[in-house]
Amino acid sequence: MTVTQSTRPHRSEAMLYRRIFREVRLYWPHLALTLVMSLLSTPLVLVSPLPLKIAVDSVVGMQPVSGFLARLMPDAMLTSPSMLLIAATGLFLLVSVLHQVQLMSTSLMRAYTGERLVLGFRTRLFHQAQRLSIAYHDAKGTADSTFRIQWDAPHIRYLALEAAIPLVTACLTLVGMVYVTARINWQLALVALTISPLILVVSQAYRRHLRNLAHQLREIESSAFSVVQEVLGALRVVKAFGQEPYEDARFSRRSIEGLQARLLYERAESAFGCIIGLSLAVGTALVLYIGVRQVQSATITLGELLLVMTYLFQLYEPLRSISEIIGRLPEHLASAERAFGFLDEMPDVPEHPKARRLQRAKGIIAFRDVSFAYPAGRLALQDASFEVGPGTRAGIMGATGAGKTTLMSLLARFYDPTEGQILLDGVDLRDYRLSDLRGQFAIVLQEPVLFSTTIAENIAYARLGASQDDIVNAAKSANIHEFIASLPDGYQTVVGERGMSLSGGERQRIALARAFLKDGPILILDEPTSSVDTKTEAAIMEAIQRLTPGRTTFIIAHRLSTLKNCDVLFRMDHGVLRRVTSLGASEFNSVDLEEFGHTDFSRHEKTATSLDSV
Repeated sequence: MTVTQSTRPHRSEAMLYRRIFREVRLYWPHLALTLVMSLLSTPLVLVSPLPLKIAVDSVVGMQPVSGFLARLMPDAMLTSPSMLLIAATGLFLLVSVLHQVQLMSTSLMRAYTGERLVLGFRTRLFHQAQRLSIAYHDAKGTADSTFRIQWDAPHIRYLALEAAIPLVTACLTLVGMVYVTARINWQLALVALTISPLILVVSQAYRRHLRNLAHQLREIESSAFSVVQEVLGALRVVKAFGQEPYEDARFSRRSIEGLQARLLYERAESAFGCIIGLSLAVGTALVLYIGVRQVQSATITLGELLLVMTYLFQLYEPLRSISEIIGRLPEHLASAERAFGFLDEMPDVPEHPKARRLQRAKGIIAFRDVSFAYPAGRLALQDASFEVGPGTRAGIMGATGAGKTTLMSLLARFYDPTEGQILLDGVDLRDYRLSDLRGQFAIVLQEPVLFSTTIAENIAYARLGASQDDIVNAAKSANIHEFIASLPDGYQTVVGERGMSLSGGERQRIALARAFLKDGPILILDEPTSSVDTKTEAAIMEAIQRLTPGRTTFIIAHRLSTLKNCDVLFRMDHGVLRRVTSLGASEFNSVDLEEFGHTDFSRHEKTATSLDSV
């Protein structure tokens, strides 16, 4: 396929540079020290050709040493070619040693500063990823955020250290070389600089084109990365349906697109480098021609020509470095812009600047004419109104996709209502501090989430720093202690990625243990028994009966038997919330999700149109 040029709007380079400066200014002492150590190379580079001039003119050519070198050397050395040769050799070795020490020190300092920069920048991006709402990650996908944190963030190091500092060093070295070369022979220095305007024109012409290509390259690479993350995250599904060849082909297509984009960028960058290289070659050829003619006419000595040519190569080296930095800059600027764009995303669930603190809620929950629509426009909840008091066990039933989980996501403020209010203890959820608000909830999901660490750490995730006794008591309350104790490593057993080394029921009871340890005043149980056998369901239900007293509890269930001890029942039907006023024991035992679409609940329901209806 043909990769087209990106047309997305970009920040101006001036804005990006200001943003980069603000990002790295906290590290200015490290950057300043790195810059000083880099600048030490300039005098060493300026001194390095002098031993060659001494050897050619004063040792081989028998010409007297002139200039500041004559003032530095003792008279006995100036009159002895052997001593001059020893001095030139010693000077060459000294400069070489100092240069290597300077390079090593600068490299170590640059590595330390760069890692600190990247660590700080990645930490900010990771914090932002957690701060952004679930709606953002649902829309963008987690792979894009991961790519920006892992692959876009490190480019701040190049911009601050591997571009800015070498650029400053190269410019100062260039000025020094021009000055020294002009002092030796201003005509040759002027000829050497005639190519500079051409380099500036070419650099300006290529920058915009390279930046557009770099943006497109980053977008395609992020897309290919998302395929890897999706497939590995759903590997069981891929294997179950035998779709490995399809996923191989999909990854290959994205990778080929990335290859084409990379080749386009490299071709443009190579063309830019080729033009710069040819320009430098033309300048060198002109200086060589004119310089040799001047030696033939005795205008300058051979040693002076060699010195000028050496300085010329070192004069063009900073020019080459500057052009290389300019050529690579767009790719790194594109990544920095993507990272800054991520940092600039505003959360869909913002926190009020003067948000209220909340220690422990009573658990009075009220929905007032709450409606909610997802970004795609689908109405998931319509005019829901109800109130439950502290300690109430509320059951919510309904077919898949009816809006049950959306209702609870709004209560935990993963999303904000499109219309209406949700109150906790008489205060709008949006007026509380987010961390305090979510600290009131203990949530057990239908598909429990475990981390790739030990069972003890998974349970303690609800309350970091919990003692071993607290963890064990929570496990006992969740009817999972005996199973854990039977494992070879007990509570130190590593559960594997997402806890997949355990069964669904075991994961669910560990999640319940986590809820026991959390001890939040509000409990949300989302389909706690939907995917377990009857024996495991009985153990889970027994644990739930111990967990719910004294807590405002919302239980979402497919099986009505799970809801038989609830104080109030609600049914979700295509986003509409209705209260079930009565339901006999026989119906609890016989009705479940598969029958929702065929069971007449009209004699049990009334629409909750006011808070007094509950």
